[in-house]
Amino acid sequence: MGRVDGKVALISGAARGQGRSHAQLLAAEGADVIAVDICADIASNEYPLSRPEDLDETARLVEKEGRRAYTEIADVRDRAALSAAIDRGVAEFGKLDIVVANAGIAPLTAGQGIEAFVDAVDVDLIGVLNLVHASVKHLRSGASIVITGSMAAALAANNTGGIDAGSGGAGYGFAKQVVAHYVNDLALQMAPKSIRVNGVHPTNVNTDMLHSPPMYRAFRPDLQEPTREDAELVFPVLQAMPIPYVEPEDISELVLFLASDAARYVTGQQIAVDGGCGVKARTWRGL
Repeated sequence: MGRVDGKVALISGAARGQGRSHAQLLAAEGADVIAVDICADIASNEYPLSRPEDLDETARLVEKEGRRAYTEIADVRDRAALSAAIDRGVAEFGKLDIVVANAGIAPLTAGQGIEAFVDAVDVDLIGVLNLVHASVKHLRSGASIVITGSMAAALAANNTGGIDAGSGGAGYGFAKQVVAHYVNDLALQMAPKSIRVNGVHPTNVNTDMLHSPPMYRAFRPDLQEPTREDAELVFPVLQAMPIPYVEPEDISELVLFLASDAARYVTGQQIAVDGGCGVKARTWRGL
């Protein structure tokens, strides 16, 4: 038996990157998967987002593990459409045990207007609220909600990092700070129902979000058109360990643990997978 054998997991941003990795590992450990993604670009976000064929590939990988996949193209900013998509997925599988609020964008292009701030907040914060709130009615005792935050929350709160990320970066940092607070407060509300809520906070992750021209420029503002190689020289500056980034699978292992019964009494936690980014950014304040 797998660690989430017989469970049903809902994952947003599931078409590629961390979301696809979560879907594949949860399926390998016994879960059926409801996978949702926008599969379209957002104007203020310079790098391309997923496509329908990416979501199809996630479904194929889930089914390769011997589990069932249900996919929907849905924008997490649209509560009504998202809720209807979730309802159809739950009707397909009969229940919902795990919610992974993973969808996110990083519109970091410097010099953009307020649209980048708005889009970052709408996807990275409002999208989390929409997914979780549209799912709550389906959850029962023992369910687990896992929310993707970011070490950007700690960096923004402590004015560290030194990354020129523009208005979109400001929106991203704000959204991730509020998401962390939301995890804490929602965990208190859900605990009497024995439903757990935890936040996962990655540092740089080896995905399309990181490997994109706006991210390269944010890390290398000294260069007009920095390459991946230029940026990777600087990526390690965030971590205490000598690494440029972690892999999506590193995040998925934590998501799996939090989704499983092994974490049945773990709730309200903010857990970093960050190569020491947090200890480097924050001053020790004691236990």
